[in-house]
Amino acid sequence: MTPLPKALQRLPLSRMLVLLFLLVIIGLGAVPGYLKGGHWSWQQPLTVATLKQLKSIRQTGVNVPGWRSVTQKEVTIGGHKWSLQEIAPQSADPTNTDPKAMLLLLPQDSNKSQPQVEWTDISSAQRWQQDSEQRLKFIARVPSSASQPAIQPVEANFFRAWNQRQTYAVVQWYAWTTGGHPAPSHWYWADRLTQLQRSRLPWVAVAILIPIEPLGDIETARPQAEALGRSVQTALMQGALQG
Repeated sequence: MTPLPKALQRLPLSRMLVLLFLLVIIGLGAVPGYLKGGHWSWQQPLTVATLKQLKSIRQTGVNVPGWRSVTQKEVTIGGHKWSLQEIAPQSADPTNTDPKAMLLLLPQDSNKSQPQVEWTDISSAQRWQQDSEQRLKFIARVPSSASQPAIQPVEANFFRAWNQRQTYAVVQWYAWTTGGHPAPSHWYWADRLTQLQRSRLPWVAVAILIPIEPLGDIETARPQAEALGRSVQTALMQGALQG
């Protein structure tokens, strides 16, 4: 048996197993492409099939089930172009001037763009102070298909944020076709697995701002945050994320 190179012999067993796992993943993704087309997969980078639909979000926003769009515009935050929508429940009185929920969406804008924790850009732009950080979990349901299960789990950041003008209960996560999470690393590994199928996993950064009483308890907004988060995730999975 050929001995391992000395550099590998010095690696702890756990690191060696991780390295071997990554090599297997790379091999599984590259070999089928070579056998099928006579070229290695990295010679022809995979593209995001729904990129055009994703880019249009900045100009149109999304239609959220059970909510109506009051205003929508493109805004620049931290050098990125977001869609900013003011939304209200369909049942709400159109003449009501109470603060509406704000929906911020940052869609993937190129085949190479990746989530980069854009949440700090929003916090800086709003000059927020924040506390009560926790996780909010909900389930989005869409019609089942061969490539997409009917139930998709989402985990989001949920916290209280305030400045001199308003206090919000804030929900933040990255949405993709098979779920969502606020940490970019979760999308990264999900995208790598999707690439084994010779496809890519599109994403949209989502931030929902729900007005609450000045320095109020965000638990009062939890039911609305879960319901609205579920509706936004569903709208994205049935729209720009799906194609």
